[in-house]
Amino acid sequence: MNFNTKAVVNITNLSTRRIDYWDRTHFIKPSIREASGYGSVRLYSFKDLIQLRVAKTLMDKSISLQKIRKAISYLKKNMPEVQKPLSELRFLTDGETIFVLTKASKKIIDTLKSGQVVFSIALGEIVESLKGVVVAMQKEKKYEVMVKGKKYSVILHPDTEDGGYWIECPSLPGCSSQGDTIEEALEMIKDAIKGHLEVIAEERKMKKAS
Repeated sequence: MNFNTKAVVNITNLSTRRIDYWDRTHFIKPSIREASGYGSVRLYSFKDLIQLRVAKTLMDKSISLQKIRKAISYLKKNMPEVQKPLSELRFLTDGETIFVLTKASKKIIDTLKSGQVVFSIALGEIVESLKGVVVAMQKEKKYEVMVKGKKYSVILHPDTEDGGYWIECPSLPGCSSQGDTIEEALEMIKDAIKGHLEVIAEERKMKKAS
């Protein structure tokens, strides 16, 4: 799956401003599609989401962005086989320095050369948590709308790539619409249903006339 900035905000609880800043300063950039100008859409991968969440977790533990950058630089220099440390390694921190658990048994790298281990950033838990949020986000939701005195069941689908939602009316094949918010999508599908019904009515008239 690909995730635009709006979806990333909802999944990671990071602000749009911070995500934009991290992209512009080359801290965590979108892997799928970078911004190419005003109004263009960034697209992030699931691996990018892990990096964003790990970075946020470290900062929540009082680790500054400068220290995280320094730790990543150290890891890229000394562990070149690891392309994206924040999504591939397990971190520990005491709020002052950042430690990394290696594949070697009981071996810990102190990326900033000081401190004592207190907190563990469990990568597995972060991955599972993100998966849960993404799955919940993908779930379609059913609503009912009233059009010309009749109820119609509609299905709402989140659009993680382009943003907003798209919505369909299963009882009227081909009748669908979209909106930036749930409320807008529901209003738009009402208009789509009205238009669909008008087309059906017109076709019936033409058949009778012929």
